[in-house]
Amino acid sequence: MASLVSGIFNPISNDEHSRMTKRANAYLKGKRIDPEGITGKESVADLVDNAFLAYNGGRLREGCQLFVQQMLDPDVTVGVSLTGAMTPAGLGMSSLIPLMKAGFVDWIVSTGANLYHDCHFGLGLALHQGSPFVDDVELRENDVVRIYDILFDYDVLLSTDDFTRQVSARPEFQRAMSTAEYHYLLGGYVREREKALGLSRRSMLSVAHELSVPIYTSSPGDSSLGMNVAEVALDGNKLSFDVTADVNETAAIVLAAKRSGGRHAAIMIGGGSPKNFLLQTEPQIQEVLGIDEKGHDYFFQMTDARPDTGGLSGATPAEAVSWGKVDPDRLPDSVVAYVDSTVALPILTAYALNRHEPRPVKRLYQKRDEMMTLLLNEYRAAKKDRDERAVAATSSMTRGGG
Repeated sequence: MASLVSGIFNPISNDEHSRMTKRANAYLKGKRIDPEGITGKESVADLVDNAFLAYNGGRLREGCQLFVQQMLDPDVTVGVSLTGAMTPAGLGMSSLIPLMKAGFVDWIVSTGANLYHDCHFGLGLALHQGSPFVDDVELRENDVVRIYDILFDYDVLLSTDDFTRQVSARPEFQRAMSTAEYHYLLGGYVREREKALGLSRRSMLSVAHELSVPIYTSSPGDSSLGMNVAEVALDGNKLSFDVTADVNETAAIVLAAKRSGGRHAAIMIGGGSPKNFLLQTEPQIQEVLGIDEKGHDYFFQMTDARPDTGGLSGATPAEAVSWGKVDPDRLPDSVVAYVDSTVALPILTAYALNRHEPRPVKRLYQKRDEMMTLLLNEYRAAKKDRDERAVAATSSMTRGGG
């Protein structure tokens, strides 16, 4: 038996084993997989660190650790994009509001639908857990609306529509404005309604108003908020969305983060248009405005979209490098977790709040003019330099042709 064991475990010489070990060590630097058994007493953060060791669990752990250990440094500005029906599922209240109040989210790009449904809660309207396996014809006959397994009365939509129209018709709205301005003003009215109803921490828009967190929508007409603004326009309302202001303001946020000596982090909850709107800030700075920049410093996406279909939702951080969206030198600080956002986001929130102290709120909404001045000055300097080089090149060609 002893000779058999010896033969099994010593099939090569010590010298050869040493050479093989040195070669393998380049790949075997990761922590050994040797977890303790789960007891049921662990915090979410401990569970992530100790049991999410491989596959998409491993990627979620890496994303959580990247967020806490690097993205939440004091000099990092954190932008978040939000897609999918997150707020109807309560994730605005359970996850995003706590992150905002802790100073972990500095600005947001969201679908208009998430912000519209967010208003329901601030207005004291009820959405209910339900089943996805119901008869939708019967729901329609009973004035019940379904978002997969979320059910609510049709009057929830009508009440929110009425509130949106009344607010949008007020004097301070009678002009063109960025979507951040619109959401800030709307959030103030939602906040007043919350107070009147004795509610708190129900609406993302309300909390964003309180904390001066700017919220943008990449497609302002593509939601019930935009639909109601379009309705009041038929009655002569002067409110309109200045989408060019959105493009330049978001680019200014990223540039200001970099020029202050800091860094910028992009967290994408899902994909879609908000993901691109968040990431396109760097191509806007570099490619369009001609300002010297390298890309976002950190990239963390929670998605169920595949990269091989060619859609933006599934595009990887490596692909984003080719567009100038991600700094190639920071590509190792990029994580994609292929996990349902409704699973990943609460875990990320619990992990961050457990592992990191709150940060001071940056209140970027109040700094938009200052950041836009920086962007404009750098754009003008870059444009002047380009124009001078173009004139010099034309002059050189003319002399050569003479």
